[in-house]
Amino acid sequence: MSESIVVTGMGIVTALGNGKADTMNALQKKQTGIGKMRYLQTSHADLPVGEVKMSNEEMRDFLKIPADQITTRTPLMGMIALQEAAQQAEIITKRPKKMAFINGTTVGGMEQSELFYQDFFQGVHTEYIAMHDCGAGTEAIADTIGGFDLMTTISTACSSAANAVILGANLIKTGRVDVAVVGGTEGLSKFHLNGFNTLMILDKKQCKPFDKDRVGLNLGEGAAYIVLEKEQSALERNVPIICQLSGYANTCDAYHQTASSPDGEGAFLAMRDALKDAHLQPNDIDYINAHGTGTDNNDVSESAAIERIFGENAPFISSTKSFTGHTTSAAGGVEAVISILALQNNFIPVSLNFKNKMENSTFTPVTENITDKILHHILTNSFGFGGNDSSLIFSKFEQR
Repeated sequence: MSESIVVTGMGIVTALGNGKADTMNALQKKQTGIGKMRYLQTSHADLPVGEVKMSNEEMRDFLKIPADQITTRTPLMGMIALQEAAQQAEIITKRPKKMAFINGTTVGGMEQSELFYQDFFQGVHTEYIAMHDCGAGTEAIADTIGGFDLMTTISTACSSAANAVILGANLIKTGRVDVAVVGGTEGLSKFHLNGFNTLMILDKKQCKPFDKDRVGLNLGEGAAYIVLEKEQSALERNVPIICQLSGYANTCDAYHQTASSPDGEGAFLAMRDALKDAHLQPNDIDYINAHGTGTDNNDVSESAAIERIFGENAPFISSTKSFTGHTTSAAGGVEAVISILALQNNFIPVSLNFKNKMENSTFTPVTENITDKILHHILTNSFGFGGNDSSLIFSKFEQR
């Protein structure tokens, strides 16, 4: 058996708050971060969203960024999350030999370039053109702590951050790097909001994943990263091990550009292959942090895939997008951190707003916080456009 890939640090910022403590507190109190739009400038301000509760200026002040440094919302959130993860894993004071930063994102600095697009033709605000690119945001985030030997950006829509985790683990397994900081960041933009609105999959009220009367999703924003390394690396650096990344898989069923397959083929293959990679059986999974967007299509497809894997004996299931909103490219990182917090605290958060079971569904999502079950293995799903589907499994760490 190959050496374990372990997690030694985590950082997160979402509509629930800044950091792991704020996040856990909101989950335990069943307090959603979804609400009235404050920062995005759009005519669709009536749509509820999960915005990070800081303006760009407040984030710049928090990070002590000089006034002449050009940046945008997506990398600002990434910087906050990266600093928390780096501090916990002690990668600044106890530097690994080779380190990678892999960032999942799609909109990049679009929230500024779309705001100033007309100005660009007049030669005004052109400093934001360079920050439009996703890779520019990745570099800006990485520069906040420095020391990375490899950097790259993954953009596979809503599975981006989960795929960053997978790439980071593979780089460690193949010896390319010793430590990989992986996850994603995504800020809200008009392009973002209008695109999902055009698909007619936004709920004008707070979303209700897996509910019979679900209408659609609420968009969110945020950033989250985890620090991965081999068990031996963590021991050599003398840093605490949080948990183990025991299995993962990425598949693509290419069923449709934006829709999931009715039978959940891609989701089924991702979960099946992640279980195989972890050398686990379906009944070993204690909790599924579902992709659970609240759209008609996703929830039917994911439910079908879960039934194909687990039959009528599905483990506890909930969607935390009813807390954070759908953070799109950052979702895999956000929900990885939430899953690890659940694992650490033997805690299963609810699916907020659920009332009525879906027709033909074999499970009912968790409606009350569960605190009396010891958790060993958690599976978290992230499914992107085009059927690019990824599943990660985090497990309690047991030193061999």
